[in-house]
Amino acid sequence: METDLIEAPISASVPLPVAGTPQVGQTSCVKVAKTPALQAVLIVLGGIVFLYFARPVILPVVLACVAGVTLKPLVRWLSYCHLPTGLSAAIVVCLLVVATGVGFFQLGRPALTWMNEAPQHLTALRHRVQEIFPRIARISQAATAVNNLGATEAEQPAVPVVEVKDGRGASAFINWTGSFLAGVGEALVVLYLLLASGDLFMRKLVRVMPTWCDKKQAVEISHEIQGNISKYLFSVSLINLGLGVVVSGGLYIMGVPNAAMWGMLVAVLNFVPYYGPVAGIILLATVGVLTFDTLGKGILPSIWYLLLHLLEANFITPIVLGRRFTLNPVVVFISLIFWTWLWGLPGALLSVPILVSIKVVCDRAPTLSYVSELLSD
Repeated sequence: METDLIEAPISASVPLPVAGTPQVGQTSCVKVAKTPALQAVLIVLGGIVFLYFARPVILPVVLACVAGVTLKPLVRWLSYCHLPTGLSAAIVVCLLVVATGVGFFQLGRPALTWMNEAPQHLTALRHRVQEIFPRIARISQAATAVNNLGATEAEQPAVPVVEVKDGRGASAFINWTGSFLAGVGEALVVLYLLLASGDLFMRKLVRVMPTWCDKKQAVEISHEIQGNISKYLFSVSLINLGLGVVVSGGLYIMGVPNAAMWGMLVAVLNFVPYYGPVAGIILLATVGVLTFDTLGKGILPSIWYLLLHLLEANFITPIVLGRRFTLNPVVVFISLIFWTWLWGLPGALLSVPILVSIKVVCDRAPTLSYVSELLSD
């Protein structure tokens, strides 16, 4: 009896928890868990918006940083020859400008000539396709005849007259050229300052770290990023240069005009994952159809480049770079889409180096090991 009297008030005064109803402690935990996640999402979205609208300022700096990491070993080697760091940086930047200028000057003239003759090339391409595929031409003529069936001469579509008007195209091109040259100048100045500063930023980073372990880890991560990015870009540049030389030699033997220009162009396109090789195959197929009379000979340039690209992508590059730089193809493709949308062609060229840098940082940070595993193949 006493037990019943004691238990009854307790059961009546303490309400039982209802299933599915969050308690006070649970609600606070949910709010605490949701707040950091929401803050992280807002920070990421804000960073993306900032990178998109600040690209005229951020992009030259990022390009200069990547080029500086790549060219740092050359400056260090010249410093070993008892040259001042500023003079070594000036020599490296001047060599880069001269090499780029000579390449554009030698390969740009035939490219400009070909672009000026683009309307004639398009007309010739249409006639050549009609000759190679006569059924397509007959189907097109039949469709035109059906559309004009029963129409008088006045009702038939007249031949369009093309008039060249001076619109906004010229001014837009001039503005784009000015912005491009300004961005190149800014990138070169920042590149020289980064190379001439030596290890200044490294020493400052070590100075602001609180503990000795943090200082050591910061130095190791920085050296690893510099070494990996430099090795990756140097190796890929040499591989693509060799690919362009071999492609040019094959095109020259086939009798394709301006073989050196097309070979170097596909070498530059090969820096862009996925999209670059596809564009190179289409470009060489177009050049082959315009150059040769038959379809079999016309597709030889594209087949030659495709075989060399498969050899390079599946055997040469994995052997040279090793397992360390093997990235998840899905992540690489998503990164390519994202950075191309964000910064255009420069973003496409920077997509893989940015992924390599992120992977190096995640490899050295235990809390980000899952990100490193996601990026790995």
